[in-house]
Amino acid sequence: MQKRLLAFDFGASSGRAVLGIYDGAQVRMEEIHRFSNDPVYVNGTFTWDVLRLLFEIKAGILKAKAAGGFDSIGIDTWGVDFGLLDADGHLCENPVHYRDTRTRGMIEESEKYIPRARFYQKTGIQFMEFNTAFQLLSLKLQRPALLERADALLFMPDLLSYFLTGKKLSEYSIATTSQLVDVETGGWCGEVIDALGLPRRLLQNIVPTGTVIGKLSPAICEELGVPPADVIAVAGHDTQSAITAVPSAEKDFAFLSCGTWSLFGTEPEAPIVNDVSRSLNFTNEGGYGGSVGFLKNICGLWLIQESRRQWQREGTSYSYADLEHFALSCEPFKCFIDPDNASFATPGNLPERIKAFCEQTGQYVPQTVGEIMRCVYESLALKYRHVLEGLETCTGKTYPVIHVLGGGTKDRLLCDMTACATGREVLAGPIEATVWGNLVLQLIAAGELADIGEARRLIAKSETPLRYSPRETEKWEAAYRRFGPIAEG
Repeated sequence: MQKRLLAFDFGASSGRAVLGIYDGAQVRMEEIHRFSNDPVYVNGTFTWDVLRLLFEIKAGILKAKAAGGFDSIGIDTWGVDFGLLDADGHLCENPVHYRDTRTRGMIEESEKYIPRARFYQKTGIQFMEFNTAFQLLSLKLQRPALLERADALLFMPDLLSYFLTGKKLSEYSIATTSQLVDVETGGWCGEVIDALGLPRRLLQNIVPTGTVIGKLSPAICEELGVPPADVIAVAGHDTQSAITAVPSAEKDFAFLSCGTWSLFGTEPEAPIVNDVSRSLNFTNEGGYGGSVGFLKNICGLWLIQESRRQWQREGTSYSYADLEHFALSCEPFKCFIDPDNASFATPGNLPERIKAFCEQTGQYVPQTVGEIMRCVYESLALKYRHVLEGLETCTGKTYPVIHVLGGGTKDRLLCDMTACATGREVLAGPIEATVWGNLVLQLIAAGELADIGEARRLIAKSETPLRYSPRETEKWEAAYRRFGPIAEG
């Protein structure tokens, strides 16, 4: 019998509903619904348009019903963001988007309460200003009345599942992005929570990735005319969903999940938490079966996406193919940026910020669209090389192949430059890694697949990756020597 699985995947600018049909040998995917997922800027705050997203989930359910029905639902999106519910189970306000500015200075503020070294030792999580811990610290300092009124905190995938089931919980992978989970026990880290003065009562029970949350609620079933399908707590963190889909038969592999953010890392047997990993700001995020995604977050295709939006705001619309073509037509290695510089983190005029960075660092200042794009592409590839070296230092291993996953696999220029900059073979695919991870975890929860190993074999059998090999090694080595001081600040 077929198993029919409905995956909702929420990305940086759009969401989609994908129906996966498993016949016992392979999965056939069909995207049945796509919709916008843009933050709304209101009264000086970037917020999620969360009720609109619930409407789109319902629309996706109706389309899945029309397409033949479904047995289960899984939801994934990015980490750290959350909604607060009051004692009656209603949203206190729209969840705030991680690109909002409310967390500026909160990492430094947290050091008044707990030393950074101890914070990292307990959680193993990369310090990023928008992590949940710092979002909550900003609320404690700036809006304490909101925390006092709140009764429960739900991360975004858990919040959307709550709307469908009425069940409140925290799925493990998404909870670990908060920087509030104990890296050793997998439970909430009381020492950090108490040191920051955050209310423990808001945090829900952490359940393992792959847990069946429950059935669609009677109200949802009546409204939409559907049977009570299972809702599964898949890897709600989209990065962990993508890692689940790495089509590698090797025990040790390196992956680059490439989208708005680039996540570069590996899957070690145990967390890596020491002075070296802390100094390099690597993170240990949780996945299915208590697995560890040891990785570093890098600003990714956001640099291209937001630059393109700026040119659109100025009245010129370029396709991504146009931008790639413009970049290829320009002289290589004229200037570089550090993709993770704080000036590039928020929406706005990125092309002008890129020019300003180059001027401030004494480099050639790019003038044309093509020169700006060439700078971005080369800087991303060289940053990947920089992070790969740190990864190999932390693990003591060498990774001859990099598995590139997600939407970035469609960007052939970036994949080619990544191979050239790192000197490693690049295998690009699957494109739909996050959806694959969502679907196979639903199959594991249903007992259709035994484990992650079987899931990865199924994906490898279904996908043929594109291979990229290093070229022009000496030129890229010379470029990397120039890039090093920029990446190191």
